[in-house]
Amino acid sequence: MYQRFVSLALVALLIGSAAGSAAAASPAGTNQQASASAYAGAHVSFDVAENAVTDYAVENATVFQSVAVQSQSKAASGGVLSGSLSSAVRIDAAGLALGSTTRTSATVRADSGATIRAHDNGHGILTVSSGSESQVVVANLSNDASASAEDDGQVAVTAGDGTEGTFLVVGDGTVSVNEQGNVTATLDENATLVFRSYPDGKSESDDHQERLIANGTAAGEAYVMTQGGESVTDSVNYTSDFTVTATQSAENEVTVTADHAESRGKVVITSVTERAVGTLSDVRVAVDGNAAAKATTYGELTDAIGSDRSRYMVRETSSASASASADVLIAFNHFSERQATLSGGNESTDSTTASDSTTSTTASDSTASTTASDSTTAGDGSETTQTNSPGFGVLAALVAFAGVALARRRRA
Repeated sequence: MYQRFVSLALVALLIGSAAGSAAAASPAGTNQQASASAYAGAHVSFDVAENAVTDYAVENATVFQSVAVQSQSKAASGGVLSGSLSSAVRIDAAGLALGSTTRTSATVRADSGATIRAHDNGHGILTVSSGSESQVVVANLSNDASASAEDDGQVAVTAGDGTEGTFLVVGDGTVSVNEQGNVTATLDENATLVFRSYPDGKSESDDHQERLIANGTAAGEAYVMTQGGESVTDSVNYTSDFTVTATQSAENEVTVTADHAESRGKVVITSVTERAVGTLSDVRVAVDGNAAAKATTYGELTDAIGSDRSRYMVRETSSASASASADVLIAFNHFSERQATLSGGNESTDSTTASDSTTSTTASDSTASTTASDSTTAGDGSETTQTNSPGFGVLAALVAFAGVALARRRRA
């Protein structure tokens, strides 16, 4: 009888170990799926055809049917740019290939030297960076979408479900609406075409942020979000000489690291949830360990650039208790590499989350169970892999039960 019990216990132990290994081999709670020619995230999805990004959707609303790019030199030789930009309808587009993907972003490389990046955040940001060669871009809207050129040189887009979006250019270039109602852009070297969407509607604060991005004052964005019950990050860099990353560095604390090749200050737009920083109304910012001053207007915020003190401003974007979030704009007064810490009041005492900023490791403890998750961070600050090892409590109980039985048999 004893040998039979031990055999059953060992079988159960092996099954539990195998289950734990299988669970550890696959990411848990991830919404992102990528194939050789498609990407589907929590907010953004699209396909990659031979020479166009197709069916680009934000929150399940298709905004444009295709985005194609070609170098201006080849487009000119094909006669595309012989007239005005508004007459450009189609181009002999460069070949595309889906490159690296993370949980919150995907990169598409073009034979023309351009780079297309999709960011799986609430704004569904898409960027087309020209690189070292001038480019022309054509974005064909979905059948139920419309576009209109605005006085500030931007293009406003409205999808069939009412989702609003904006195309703008960072650096030297232009964006316009062509004769068929689609969007065309020309980009000089090291310029970027940016698409930013607003599924929940566009606010006056969004207009201010777009202007900061377009004129180069805001050089990047960092997002700390919750997907599948876990904290993930995304970074958007609008110029090649600027980088920004974000990490969950402690409970109710986010660390933003920004690096600029020039000394002039820049603004970073940081989107955080209440889960990441605690009570949003109590958010405070310190830059390199020194408290930043709080600004109440965008004018006060940008006045920090070149001054003796960095500033920050908080704009709540969602007040729903389950997904409360805010934009925290940080104006770094000068550069090279700077580090800002965002922290707020305690949101909840039910759980403790701690992340090491070097290894991007998150550990969550609760009374009923303990789960450890390890994640690596890609260069853009997005978590890319996760490993969960459940079932250790059950296995420990089986081992203890077997030990008690063995001790009793020996005493007998």
